[in-house]
Amino acid sequence: MTCATTPVALLERAIGWTRQALYDAEGIPLTARTPCTAWNLGDLLAHMSDGLDAFTEASCGFVALGSVPSHTTRIDELRGKACALLAAWTAPSAADVWVHDQALHADVLLHAAAVEITVHGWDVMQTAGLAHDSRSHTLRALPDDLAEGLLPGARLLLASADRPGRFAPALETAYDATPGERLLAHLGRPVSGRTERKGPFPIRKR
Repeated sequence: MTCATTPVALLERAIGWTRQALYDAEGIPLTARTPCTAWNLGDLLAHMSDGLDAFTEASCGFVALGSVPSHTTRIDELRGKACALLAAWTAPSAADVWVHDQALHADVLLHAAAVEITVHGWDVMQTAGLAHDSRSHTLRALPDDLAEGLLPGARLLLASADRPGRFAPALETAYDATPGERLLAHLGRPVSGRTERKGPFPIRKR
């Protein structure tokens, strides 16, 4: 079966994956630790909320950069924002998006959105798993078809120059690594001891 890999189709699949991850995290304390050691679940959800707002705003052709206010984000609120994001991009009002003073083609921004939403969905799933059983936790795999669609864009969007400060180094993968493992390694996530470690994929600076 051939899976659609248009930017909007990738975004839809990323949102579907992450909405399931958010269901898994229902009832998890906001203080629960995440794969990003500097963040707890509350921090991660607030970051995701800001990202969804920014990507939705971009459908109108402009994203303003600025500090992100601290707030508590509910999981049901995030699921609603994810649906609003997809709805906004089914009929966007602009083909190019200005991020502060830089113009990006909408397809580039949608690939960035799909990558960020997917990897943070994975972060949420791992947080839920760690909270349910902190002694023995097997990291859940990303769907290979989704990862295959995201990998080319992730490799183009995240260059070596982006690593210092914003991103940790990319990780080595096993020779037989799955597409999901390769995507996570490129984004600095260690997978079941098959990679060695990096950070989030923000559109706005905190």
